[in-house]
Amino acid sequence: MEAGSISITEHGRIETRHPTSEAIGKLDNIQSELREGPCITALEDPPPCGLVVAGDFAGADAERWPRFAPHVVEAGYRALMSTQLSTDGGLRAALNLYSATPHAYGGNARTMAGMFGAQASLLLYGAETAAHLQRAVESRDIIGQAKGILMERFKVDDNDAFQMLVKSSQETNLKLTGVARWLVDQVGTSASTTEPGTG
Repeated sequence: MEAGSISITEHGRIETRHPTSEAIGKLDNIQSELREGPCITALEDPPPCGLVVAGDFAGADAERWPRFAPHVVEAGYRALMSTQLSTDGGLRAALNLYSATPHAYGGNARTMAGMFGAQASLLLYGAETAAHLQRAVESRDIIGQAKGILMERFKVDDNDAFQMLVKSSQETNLKLTGVARWLVDQVGTSASTTEPGTG
């Protein structure tokens, strides 16, 4: 293995993360544009083992991925192994290992890739969970601020303020956090444009 990267699906597009070189980043982008290659197969139609191996892009694998293979060979690589990194969440990812040597990924390499893939999956799961928790905390905070504004302005309790936000969300077809953020932003804008002594 001479090079590698991690590919992640975001907004319907496959994005490359942490390529070991600019050339690898380009190859991953070509896979994404062509919707063809071991990485795409690992992400979209993985075999039961979650491992997709191209032994030789200048040989038999040129027929399996005919549009992508010439780009790999031109870049100086002959073999590619992509391991699906499952997180059991909304995120799909694959570890891609490139080699200039044909048929570089035998039994031991596949076993190691599987083990590394399992560890990487745990890390991705942890990162994704942390991101969800962070967004949840931010949503809770912004909703809390909006409720505070409504409670102060309309002299209502916590529950009534929340119901006001829910009603506004339904009427405007915006998410609850979107309504809350708009309200907080409006109050912040008003406060910043009102000079002391003019109210």
